[in-house]
Amino acid sequence: MAAHHRRQWAAAAVAAGVLSIAAPGPVYAVDFDIVFPADTACEFELGVNVTGGKPITREFFDSDGNTVRTLTAGRGSDLTFTNVDTGATVSLKGNGSVTSTIIHPDGSSSVRSTGHNVLILFPTDVPAGPSTTLYVGQVSYDVDAQQVFTLTSASGRTTDICDELG
Repeated sequence: MAAHHRRQWAAAAVAAGVLSIAAPGPVYAVDFDIVFPADTACEFELGVNVTGGKPITREFFDSDGNTVRTLTAGRGSDLTFTNVDTGATVSLKGNGSVTSTIIHPDGSSSVRSTGHNVLILFPTDVPAGPSTTLYVGQVSYDVDAQQVFTLTSASGRTTDICDELG
């Protein structure tokens, strides 16, 4: 899978796992599984099972009809992370969170999430991954047009999912 497509899947997994980003109005998440190759999300092959969630997403538009901001809130999906090599698992129940995303004209975005959020960083991100971290508090990051994530701030409690599974 190309790096750009892996990044899209990683972003989808994070979004779905945390909030199951969906159309405006109350909806249920689509359950899915994804496996990240070794040295992508963790040092080992990482499986993620995503189930449930009840988010609500609102989109905000400029005068030309372009989406300039999204706000997603609600109960996130249940997540089960698996070290594919050892079979070890870590399960997280879906909790509440709010994510505000500012979409810039150049295709980049700035994201601020509060509550319970999982952020997966690849080796091409800043700081360089592989890492899969649960943030309970606030986490902010920028995403450039090439889908490179740059962590800009974090506060609260963190759990290193890769260490938990190692």
